[in-house]
Amino acid sequence: MDRHHGVTEPDPDVFETLESEARSYCRGWPTVFDRARGSYLYDEQGRAYIDFFTGAGSLNYGHNNPILKGALLDYLQRDGIAHGLDMSTVAKRTFLETFRDVILRPRELPYKVMFPGPTGTNAVEAALKLARKVKGREAVVSFTNAFHGMTLGSLAVTGNTFKRAGAGVPLVHSIPMPYDGYLDDAPAFAWFERLLADKGSGLDRPAAVIVETVQGEGGINVARPGWLRELAELCRRNDMLLIVDDIQMGCGRTGAFFSFEESGIIPDIVTVSKSISGYGLPMALCLFTPQLDIWEPGEHNGTFRGNNPAFVTATATLNAYWADNQLEKQTLLRGEQVEQALAEIHAEHPEDTVEFRGRGLVWGLEFHDTDRAALVAARAFELGLLVETSGPDSEVVKLLPPLTVTSGELDEGLRTLACAVRETASLSRDA
Repeated sequence: MDRHHGVTEPDPDVFETLESEARSYCRGWPTVFDRARGSYLYDEQGRAYIDFFTGAGSLNYGHNNPILKGALLDYLQRDGIAHGLDMSTVAKRTFLETFRDVILRPRELPYKVMFPGPTGTNAVEAALKLARKVKGREAVVSFTNAFHGMTLGSLAVTGNTFKRAGAGVPLVHSIPMPYDGYLDDAPAFAWFERLLADKGSGLDRPAAVIVETVQGEGGINVARPGWLRELAELCRRNDMLLIVDDIQMGCGRTGAFFSFEESGIIPDIVTVSKSISGYGLPMALCLFTPQLDIWEPGEHNGTFRGNNPAFVTATATLNAYWADNQLEKQTLLRGEQVEQALAEIHAEHPEDTVEFRGRGLVWGLEFHDTDRAALVAARAFELGLLVETSGPDSEVVKLLPPLTVTSGELDEGLRTLACAVRETASLSRDA
């Protein structure tokens, strides 16, 4: 601060001197962002960046969506309840009624709705606790390259070695199994079935299986609908609950509101977060069939489990975008646009790229050189595009555009990506 004039000057080093070393995304995008609208962020110098990251999937409807912002401002202006734990409020009632009428009933889904703490990992913790409580067993099966959150229970069913190591204690009561395609052409669940059937296998019968239909952090690995149906049937035959983690892939990311709809399965438990509020406000749901609702009052709670402003924007989102199937159709159409662009990049760089894969508006481009994806993401940032990397070695460039992105904006970002891949080819070879 200039003490003589009372003017506070920005300290360009305050992030490095005061903020923890745990900070991550800011290291790859070294600028200070100031505002955002739609598909774009703007830094404090006014430079625009097209956003193919969208808050790690928390901003499916873009930044500062005017429909949602209007609903939120109206609610705050009238002194609506901001904090209510799990008390009954008008905002919560309106959300529940809308979620029931717009999402659950049209899909004939029987779920009860639980509001855990407003993060994805808390929704996963609630799901794991409930499954163990219902079945009276400890083990939960997860899959290779899974990611379910950073708290201890969620980390135990996460595959990434680096993230697991951060726990500092043993991560127990979880059993990893190969995800779809992990063992190439091997029969999908032969090993799992054998362990369950063999009394000498040493496998205690699990309480549940937790799965992502598309593994986002794991590298955009897409499970086939048939594989998911086989998994659901295996769980049914063996008295295990099926948990679908739809935290990043739900809320329309793959086209339908829930990512498992294409497969025709009905999971026992579903976790939802990230874009359920629509506006980037913290909110999470744990959905489960009524017979599983054996919680005692307050058995799983949290001070911020009743985020009423998030209920308001979530309700506005459902009414604006999910009362019909237009957004789903648009997402699938935009997905075809991404697929075509990635096919062209892959054809232009056949020796550099392994493959591209995805569904709806979540896509990944995998490179042979595991350092290349980071180079591409860095060059994309310099050219005005935000993309992150994923996969066990960060070998995949991950694309999460807003679902509301226009065809022109999408084309702009994809052309920038193609340029970044092209311009980093020589850098990768020189390294």
